[in-house]
Amino acid sequence: MAHTLHATDATPPTWPEQLSFPGQAAAHPGPVDMLMMYVMHHGFRRDLAAFASAAAATPAQDRATWRALAGRWGLFAEVLHHHHAGEDAGLWPTLLERADEADRQVLEAMEAEHAQIDPILTACAAGFERLAEHADEDAKAALAVRLCAARESLGRHLEHEETAAIEIIQRVLTQQDWEQIEERHFKAGLALAQLLALVPWCAHGVPGPLRRQVFATTGRANQVLWLLTRRGFERRERRAFRYLDAA
Repeated sequence: MAHTLHATDATPPTWPEQLSFPGQAAAHPGPVDMLMMYVMHHGFRRDLAAFASAAAATPAQDRATWRALAGRWGLFAEVLHHHHAGEDAGLWPTLLERADEADRQVLEAMEAEHAQIDPILTACAAGFERLAEHADEDAKAALAVRLCAARESLGRHLEHEETAAIEIIQRVLTQQDWEQIEERHFKAGLALAQLLALVPWCAHGVPGPLRRQVFATTGRANQVLWLLTRRGFERRERRAFRYLDAA
């Protein structure tokens, strides 16, 4: 899917441009810069598509590749858990304080969708762990099904968030509100090791023009971290997803 960088004709000059990444459902105009939300969503979509394809393509007997995939799944799951925990602890409660009844239904659905996704992800993790230790064709088939379910379930949630929840954010929050939520619930407590894993994870697969825009917004330090970590990250990606590369 083509990527775009756009602002609607109705966007006031003081509003930030809202980026659109491959697969993204919407980019509502408004006072809040949703850049990092959309970066994370792109990464979640990218990963689940790759995992679903890799589970089908990787031979059950290839222990080394399944171990690499299990480790890579651990990174994905950690990033997604941190993201959803920040939403549950900081974002949805703040929005609910300002919501009308229609908005409240959307926000309660967001929380419920998180609860529905979690058991699927737990089952996927168990599948990767099993295949990292045993050549189990039944486990491989079951994991492929579960990963497709995870991709569909999380995909629906991300689309719902982009089309409905972010519209609420743009109506009821200011940029200052958003920055406070990010600092308290998304950035706080991140260790250096987590940042060293997160920065290349975020940038991986982002088209060049969008990646340059991301770093222009997030700062030189993140670009330097990416330059320092990208080769190692890409090497591990090739190891985990080697059968996709071969195809």
